[in-house]
Amino acid sequence: MRVLVVGATGFVGRRLVSRLTEAGHEVVAFSRSAKSESFPESVEPFEGDLGDPDSVAGLCEGVDVAYYLIHSLTAENFAARDREYARRFRRRADEAGVDRVVYLSGISGTGVGLSPHLESRREVEVILAGGEFDLTVLRAAVIIGAGSASFQILHDLTDRLPIMLVPEWVRTPCQPIGIRDAISYLVGVLDVDETRGETYDIGGPSVWNYESLLQLTADQKQKRIRIVAVPVMTPKLSSYWLRLTTEVQFDIARALAESMRNSVVVDETMNLQTVVPIEQTPIETAVGDALAELSLV
Repeated sequence: MRVLVVGATGFVGRRLVSRLTEAGHEVVAFSRSAKSESFPESVEPFEGDLGDPDSVAGLCEGVDVAYYLIHSLTAENFAARDREYARRFRRRADEAGVDRVVYLSGISGTGVGLSPHLESRREVEVILAGGEFDLTVLRAAVIIGAGSASFQILHDLTDRLPIMLVPEWVRTPCQPIGIRDAISYLVGVLDVDETRGETYDIGGPSVWNYESLLQLTADQKQKRIRIVAVPVMTPKLSSYWLRLTTEVQFDIARALAESMRNSVVVDETMNLQTVVPIEQTPIETAVGDALAELSLV
């Protein structure tokens, strides 16, 4: 099967390209820096920019399935850019006769009161659903792994702040997922035809909150921390606080901070685990693996 990965040099994309290659698929890796990245030898790099229509001519030619992993959180007008890019990709996919698209979105519950980040993910879902291809949407919460912006925030906070005065969103429920499991689900849907045209939540085997994830990360690093929730810290103030305490790019940290007010827990009626069962990785293991990988960088 000829598979296109749009966003192939990102945190998820790089790992997805490798797993698809291992599974025997013919993989096309698309990004703005595809030529400068190291892919498995059999992978076909395609360098281009969805902001430049000429550079994506022929992107989807001969492609059976495309994974769409584009999220423009570094742009001030990221929602408008995400809409533009999704429409441009949809046109290319329709023109080339792509059979199926898989989009990695975010858990967003009922869709009411969403942060701009999660609202944008929903908008992209709607745009892609208007294509002539079969769309499968996988919605994830925090993805745990080295290179994940969300996990980098946890890592930085537990490194730098033994005593944390934190926003109340640290107690918002979330259902994180290890990067290996996220990739297993993304690849696994290709073999299950009933996932065509469907939307699923993906998560790990247990529900946490950001406070407990901070504590878990600190414990695995053998660091002692004290966490005190402060009710007066708004999402906007939270983003400035993160700017001072993490290396994550400010625009990304701001968007993630605004999203942390939303509960992101798997809806069991939409749980992909019931359709594509995998051996789920405990979050304790996923955090340990991520820290081990970061220590090698």
